[in-house]
Amino acid sequence: MVLAESAASARPTGDEPRSRILMAAGKEFAERGFEAATVREICLAAGVNVAAVNYYFGDKQRLYIESVKHAHQARVRQVPLPEWPQGTAPARKLHDYVATMLERMLGLGQSPWQMRLMMREVLQPTAACRELAQDYMRPQFAVLVGILGELSAGRLSEAELRRVAISVIGQCFFYRAAGGVVGMLVPSEEIEVLHTPQELADHVTRYALAALGAAPPLGTATPAHARPRVKR
Repeated sequence: MVLAESAASARPTGDEPRSRILMAAGKEFAERGFEAATVREICLAAGVNVAAVNYYFGDKQRLYIESVKHAHQARVRQVPLPEWPQGTAPARKLHDYVATMLERMLGLGQSPWQMRLMMREVLQPTAACRELAQDYMRPQFAVLVGILGELSAGRLSEAELRRVAISVIGQCFFYRAAGGVVGMLVPSEEIEVLHTPQELADHVTRYALAALGAAPPLGTATPAHARPRVKR
């Protein structure tokens, strides 16, 4: 791509300007959406020349896609999936996976705009969501399907495993997407005690294990292996 002279002369040095643009763009897109956000306001907030967006990203559309991916990557780095040693029980893996998902969605340590941007994209998918799914979501989804496959011991088809995986993710996602509604349905004291990321991870894992026949039905005694604890 041939750069205009103004872009070449305004070229920032190093990766710091690119990072500043991504941060400013993420906040702007999260607050106003793709259409309402402007490159001029983003560059003003980032302290760069408007030509820098063309230099680093090509256009506004690419900047948006990279902003969404940047927000997701930041959260994954903050709360990564554990690396399980060989022989780890699949029930333990499932609990770790669910706990990680819920911590990413509900836990502290992330700027609010990052989650708002990702939620906006998930609920109203664009090309950014397609790239996010291809590059990041699909590999992590495959990890969950693999864990459920271990638990089902061949009893479920791949299609059934994928449906179960989506059900697990859906439970986690609901507490983020409809947290305000949950607060209207559940007593506040119950929210404070039973709706923490850790407690919800225990519940979602127990629910999934019971559905797979890997734990007794809900309401019966919970075996130790079906309620592994995650220390954060």
